[in-house]
Amino acid sequence: MKKICFQILVLFSLYFNSSAQTIFELDGQQSMLMTGKGPGQDATINPFEGEDCYVLIQNLGAELFSARIQYKGEIVDIINVNPSQTKKIKLLMGQELYLDPEPRKKTRASVAYQKIE
Repeated sequence: MKKICFQILVLFSLYFNSSAQTIFELDGQQSMLMTGKGPGQDATINPFEGEDCYVLIQNLGAELFSARIQYKGEIVDIINVNPSQTKKIKLLMGQELYLDPEPRKKTRASVAYQKIE
């Protein structure tokens, strides 16, 4: 019985840890690729890779940054994220998400993914 309870606890832990919310420091020196290139190259793990989903981007810092969506190297959209603001953006299959801080400005961001119901 203890073994079964432990296995259930591990499964729940893995499920909730795979929600892919991550906090990032944006240093103002370069853009940060969040998702779209593949394992080992992305800063986050999109649990809905291969399908359309929402990305929730929260500005945890005191400086503006932008979220840039690209598809096959072409910019699709640029969305400004003000301090203390959260944006819900539809990320289509195959699109890449970048976070671009203002030059020489440091800030923090949280990125999470949500299934489209």
